[in-house]
Amino acid sequence: MNLDQVDRKIINVLQGGFPVCDRPFQVAAQDIGIEEADLIARIDRMLKERVLTRFGPLFHAERLGGGLTLAAMRIPENEFDRVADIVNGFPEVAHNYERENEFNMWFVVATDTPERIQEVLNKIEQTSGYPVYNMPKEHEFFVGLRFEV
Repeated sequence: MNLDQVDRKIINVLQGGFPVCDRPFQVAAQDIGIEEADLIARIDRMLKERVLTRFGPLFHAERLGGGLTLAAMRIPENEFDRVADIVNGFPEVAHNYERENEFNMWFVVATDTPERIQEVLNKIEQTSGYPVYNMPKEHEFFVGLRFEV
């Protein structure tokens, strides 16, 4: 990962929020101390280099009438990258993390309706060739997770 101090600042600052206005990238760039075009180019580069896996808002899907679930998979080490690329290719997947556990791939699925959750999980199973275990939440906790780089 080749991150300079500006890249690190972008990641650290934008995790705390993004302006909601007519020119959000311009406002964010000013807060970071760079030009708008530079901010956009750096975000694009970090996405292409997979430093960032996604850039965009996180919505509370259930409050908007959608569905949200945590899912897990057991993936052999030699298949992990291939399956991760498949899972990450679904626009409904918000996060995907590798864990040192029997269930070594964990990801969040958010859909426009609760009924679509199972449909997306089925498509991931069919495409990857591995079972997906649905782990719907029973209680919600706010953790406020941030990754400082």
